Amino acid sequence: MNRKEHVMNAALLGIGLGYVLHPAGDTTTFYTIVEVGVPVILGALFPDVDTAFGKHRKTLHNLPVLALFYVFPMVFGNLQFVWIGILTHYALDMLGSKRGLALFYPYEKEFGAPFGVSVSSNYATMVTLAVTAFELVVAALFVNRQFLVHAGLTAVGIQ
Repeated sequence: MNRKEHVMNAALLGIGLGYVLHPAGDTTTFYTIVEVGVPVILGALFPDVDTAFGKHRKTLHNLPVLALFYVFPMVFGNLQFVWIGILTHYALDMLGSKRGLALFYPYEKEFGAPFGVSVSSNYATMVTLAVTAFELVVAALFVNRQFLVHAGLTAVGIQ
């Protein structure tokens, strides 16, 4: 996907995560949207820095880079949500486009889904919205997993 799709994905994800984390729609929700959304957008743009140096979809599109940004806030106490933007960038590149990512770079084999569209496709925006919806569902399930487990156990009569 191109920059437009990555920014759209990250911005919508930031808004969605704000509501997933604080669904009331009050000032706390909007504060959370900004708190999460800005770093997610920055993280979503970061992997494409490798277009200026290195090999695109290899140098900064891999699991060691994601791990670095996941651990960074634990060591330095900032950039808490940047890793989410990087992860969603990878997800959009892998699920939304025909080309994969070299997840284990410097091993150069690219991994991707067997579906997707070319970056210049008329369907790129629709695919981006579908991937974003999928990401929000996964995030909501992760955030609300305790509630879902309890509801599931109650539904089958265990609780």
